Amino acid sequence: MGDFINFLGNNLADFWTYTGFANATVEHLVMILVGLVFIYLAIAKEFEPMLLIPIGFGMLIGNIPFNMDAGLKVGIYEEGSVLNILYQGVTSGWYPPLIFLGIGAMTDFSALISNPKLMLIGAAAQFGIFGAYMIALEIGFDPMQAGAIGIIGGADGPTAIFLSSKLAPNLMGAIAVSAYSYMALVPVIQPPIMRLLTTKHERLIRMKPPRAVSHTEKVIFPIIGLLLTCFLVPSGLPLLGMLFFGNLLKESGVTRRLANTASGPLVDTITILLGLTVGASTQASEFLTIDSIKIFALGALSFIIATASGVIFVKIFNLFLKKGNKINPLIGNAGVSAVPDSARISQVVGLEYDPTNYLLMHAMGPNFAGVIGSAVAAGILLGFLM
Repeated sequence: MGDFINFLGNNLADFWTYTGFANATVEHLVMILVGLVFIYLAIAKEFEPMLLIPIGFGMLIGNIPFNMDAGLKVGIYEEGSVLNILYQGVTSGWYPPLIFLGIGAMTDFSALISNPKLMLIGAAAQFGIFGAYMIALEIGFDPMQAGAIGIIGGADGPTAIFLSSKLAPNLMGAIAVSAYSYMALVPVIQPPIMRLLTTKHERLIRMKPPRAVSHTEKVIFPIIGLLLTCFLVPSGLPLLGMLFFGNLLKESGVTRRLANTASGPLVDTITILLGLTVGASTQASEFLTIDSIKIFALGALSFIIATASGVIFVKIFNLFLKKGNKINPLIGNAGVSAVPDSARISQVVGLEYDPTNYLLMHAMGPNFAGVIGSAVAAGILLGFLM
């Protein structure tokens, strides 16, 4: 009987060493709490639920404590584990182009085609990327790391993942979570900056209704867009190529099934896998570092610079435009590529000052230009730094 009790005791003791309770650390609990906050914000506040719920739940998965020496092969950083295999879509950089395919297939570029000068606003907002890049260099990150961190200012999660997977794989988890976090916080971060940088008179500017865009223009746009951007920045081809290809599927009128698949089941599946594995990559032992804190601070700064740059650019641009052609600077915030949230914020803030001034369609132009601009900026950084 005594031998059986000893045997049972030894087995229970061995079992205990495998449990999460025995291997939990304060760091694991902190990251689990962060994951729960993400899920709360997604459900209670409806902050980007399609992103924050997968990422938040991924944080819970990635921070279940286990014995690292047991050879269980369940962790996302353990080669051969299921999570590690799924994570290869992030580390190898093939989830983001598929997301861009879906974005292209659901995007109507009419607002941008009808008023091409709105492209300049999307370009101006990318200053946040290069501003953060320079600041990151100053505080000690090497050029490749600084480039990967700076892309957070584009407010484009897939682009941030694509670029960081090439330039700074060891920082990818912090960069991706930072990028998606600030995308979700667009309604909190942008309005105060927009109000601070504009006058009441500027907020009341009415823009001309966008002109009707023909089917031919819509078909030609992705072809010309691909050739112009990728001849300029060939390193942006994986993202820009898939973006414009998806848009051609939509606008051609003869590949509706393919466009519906790309914009529906495909992009939804990739979003689930991307969000879940990015969240799981925040494993406490890899994620909770001083560099991660610096990345979050730089991400906030780059996002603020990008928003301010877009608004200020419109104010300066208006000095050269005739009366009646001026642009409401409240759409300057939409130059970041958080589609469609930043454009929606332009509309919401504009309606606060004039309930009959609808800015959404105008804001969609720089918003989509921001998607293209962030991919071009990523291509430029990749071309110079690789």
